[in-house]
Amino acid sequence: MLDEPELGKGPEILPETDSKTVHYFTPREANETLPLVKRIVADIQTSGRQLMQLAEDLGDDANDDPGVRKLFKELNEFIEELDRIGVEYKDPQFRMGLVDFPSVIDGEEVLLCWRSDEPDVRFYHSHDGGYAGRKAIPEEYL
Repeated sequence: MLDEPELGKGPEILPETDSKTVHYFTPREANETLPLVKRIVADIQTSGRQLMQLAEDLGDDANDDPGVRKLFKELNEFIEELDRIGVEYKDPQFRMGLVDFPSVIDGEEVLLCWRSDEPDVRFYHSHDGGYAGRKAIPEEYL
């Protein structure tokens, strides 16, 4: 199990098994990153909804449509931008704009969970718990 980071100290960066490093966000760091994340998520939701509507309108012809390919490329670029920040977009239907920030709370690797209609990051869940398992971040971590 990982050691709990001291509050007020910088993030932990630990290697994953696939040689990618993970940036563990404190709730404060997640909230400091949120203005940029919000803009990217808004772009993802707009492009994603447009893509879904266009694909529905075109039906079987959607795969060959240049507009669909353009929107799909944009979506991938936005999601890659979130990946470079160290967070993961978790809403394939583009309804809630869910984003997870890797973190450590009480010595356990967790995901700080933010939804696009929330003003800041206030919840977390285990890797297995998902959105349905969200809990309030303990006050001492805020």
